[in-house]
Amino acid sequence: MFRRRGLALGFGVAMVALTLAGCSSFGGASLTAKPMQVADLPNIGSYTSDAALVEARGHFRNSDFGHSAALYKRVVELSPDKAEGYVGLGASYDQLRRFDLADRVYASLFKLKGGTVQYYNNLGYSQMLRGDLSGALKNFREAQKLDPENTVISNNLQLLADARAHA
Repeated sequence: MFRRRGLALGFGVAMVALTLAGCSSFGGASLTAKPMQVADLPNIGSYTSDAALVEARGHFRNSDFGHSAALYKRVVELSPDKAEGYVGLGASYDQLRRFDLADRVYASLFKLKGGTVQYYNNLGYSQMLRGDLSGALKNFREAQKLDPENTVISNNLQLLADARAHA
């Protein structure tokens, strides 16, 4: 459990630093958990893109995914060319179990940046959360082809192997 919590913290730090997202929330959330809501922030219109990004990172690190989703959404609205906004928004939606919204964000991220290491890794992680272990493996392998030495991808492949062993 401690190892998985450490990996979850590593996910937030890695994601907000615009490195690769990756963690284990298998220890905290079941694959059948109900979707949670994006926070309704009454003052969201007062945020600049940069201020929303700073706040979103903090909320994500603190596992307050409803707030991070709202703030990352603001970043995307104000700075549609800022990939970090899409990465954070997709990861927040994944943690909220709003995979319908995450799919749209990942499609937009692909249009913006193409098939990057981060794109394939995050999409693989999203699929792993959904229980689509074959799809997750395909995307993690694609990410690994692009960056064979990446430890986040290696960790995600290990998490996937552990999940498959328990399935």
